[in-house]
Amino acid sequence: MSENGNDKLAVLIDADNAQATICSELLAEVSKFGVASVKRAYGDWTTTNLKGWKSYLHKHAIQPIQQFSYTQGKNSTDSSLIIDAMDLLHEGKLDGFCLISSDSDFTRLANRIRESGLLVFGFGEKKTPEAFVAACDKFVYTEVLKPSKDQNIKDESENLDLKAIVLDAVHAVSKDDGWAPLSGVGGYITKNIPSFDPRNYGYDKLGKLVKSLGYLEFEERSFSDGSSNVHIYVREKDA
Repeated sequence: MSENGNDKLAVLIDADNAQATICSELLAEVSKFGVASVKRAYGDWTTTNLKGWKSYLHKHAIQPIQQFSYTQGKNSTDSSLIIDAMDLLHEGKLDGFCLISSDSDFTRLANRIRESGLLVFGFGEKKTPEAFVAACDKFVYTEVLKPSKDQNIKDESENLDLKAIVLDAVHAVSKDDGWAPLSGVGGYITKNIPSFDPRNYGYDKLGKLVKSLGYLEFEERSFSDGSSNVHIYVREKDA
C-alpha cells in the first residue's frame, strides 16, 4: 500500500448509504491515502432525502451524479456508480478507488478493481457486511472519523479477539529474538483484516494501542542516521 500520498484516487460516494455530516472528515481521511482526483456522489437529487448533502457538495467540489429511481425498491444508484467506476478503471488514469457505502452490492466491484491491480479503500458504518469489508485493501469505519467528545479510552488487554490478532501479527513478522517492527505488525494486520484500525479501540495510533497492552513489551531503537527518529519494536512478554 503506497505511502507517498500522491496516488490518484477516485472517490465515489453512494449518497443513499453515507452520512453527509462526516464529509469533511471523510475527505481528510482519503488524503492520507492519496489525492482525490475524482469526487462524485450518486443519488436522486430531485428528492428531499439527500438535501443534507447539498451544502457539502459545493464546499468540497463533489460532482453530484443524478440517477432517477425508476422502479420502487430497486437501487439505480448502485448501478450508476458501478458503471462509472468501470469506465474510470478502463481509462487507466487512476491508482485506486475510494468506495463510500455500507452496501454489500459493491463487493464484486471492489474485487474487480483489485483484480486489475488498483487499490480499493472502503468507507462505511460498522453495519457494513463483512464481504464488502474483506473485498477492500483497507476499510475504515466511519464512526471513528467523528468520535464522541466523551469517548473514554478502554483497557483492551483483556480483549481476547484483539490479543489473537496482535500476537499473530507479532509472531508472523518477528525475528528469532521475538522482536517485531511495529510497522511490519501494522502492515501484516491490515493485509489480513482490512477493517483493523486502532481508533476502533479508542487510540489514534497503533503505537499507543500497543503500549497499552499488558501482554506486550516494546523498545525504541534509534535510526542509524543519527537523527532523533526511532523505530518501535514489540514482542510478547515472557516469549
